[in-house]
Amino acid sequence: MSDQRPPLPPFTLETAVEKVRLAEDGWNSRDPARVALAYTVDSFWRNRAEFVQGREAIVGFLARKWQRELDYRLIKELWGFGENRIAVRFAYEWHDDSGNWFRSYGNENWEFDENGLMRRRFASINDAPIRESDRRYHWPLGRRPDEHPSLSDLGF
Repeated sequence: MSDQRPPLPPFTLETAVEKVRLAEDGWNSRDPARVALAYTVDSFWRNRAEFVQGREAIVGFLARKWQRELDYRLIKELWGFGENRIAVRFAYEWHDDSGNWFRSYGNENWEFDENGLMRRRFASINDAPIRESDRRYHWPLGRRPDEHPSLSDLGF
């Protein structure tokens, strides 16, 4: 297996958009081991108030996350980029084991190494309770269909 994760920095508008979509697709797989391969072995995260370092810790973090956040569906959107950094905004919908639905909104700042692996990720996230009838993400679990509206299209 290659240690490269194209597209590689420095990013262009086209490659930054592609990198964001690839990240979204990975997270929508809800496969912690697969997702962790997009990060350096010593990747550092701040996710909300939690600090995570290294692929093994990332796998554990994501496994716990998706055990709590059921029927998780995510949309990411490019906010800005330069050289080896990308900023995104995102929203995801999920419910807890009591059937309470949420839409979680956030921003992430990403920094990549020369091989296109993310070495730093800083995420700020807020959870908003929603009624199940207010859900906007209804595609089958997994990759968001290409024709599904973006965050901007949905007015988020």
